[in-house]
Amino acid sequence: MLIKIVEEVDLNEAYLYLQDPSAGGIDLFVGTVRDHAQGKTVVKLVFEAYAPMAIKEMRKLAEAAQQQWPIEKLVMLHAVGEKQVGEPVVIIGVASAHRDAAFTACRFLIDELKKTVPIWKKEYYQDNSVWVNAHP
Repeated sequence: MLIKIVEEVDLNEAYLYLQDPSAGGIDLFVGTVRDHAQGKTVVKLVFEAYAPMAIKEMRKLAEAAQQQWPIEKLVMLHAVGEKQVGEPVVIIGVASAHRDAAFTACRFLIDELKKTVPIWKKEYYQDNSVWVNAHP
């Protein structure tokens, strides 16, 4: 498992880690900063995390995924700090012998990360800003 809270997510690091001769499918999800939210134009986002707890929760999710699907390798990276529109902020990757397990496990991991991991974001709009709850 490669699980980290980082200043910058590295797509190459994630992909290189996931490569495995026994993996016929690698699913890589990249979450980026979009230019709108709440019907407003987003200028930037700022992410904060309580890293020790976030990593602990990410490991729990990874272990749950490994119990449910035949996973060869798994990556969960989330950025903190200020991020501009278009920048990647989260990478979830799964390598498995078959694509279905990779797709399904990857979807589970990003969905559960958004629900349970203590990472917060502040959305900056053209006219104001607001903190967004880590768990909608």
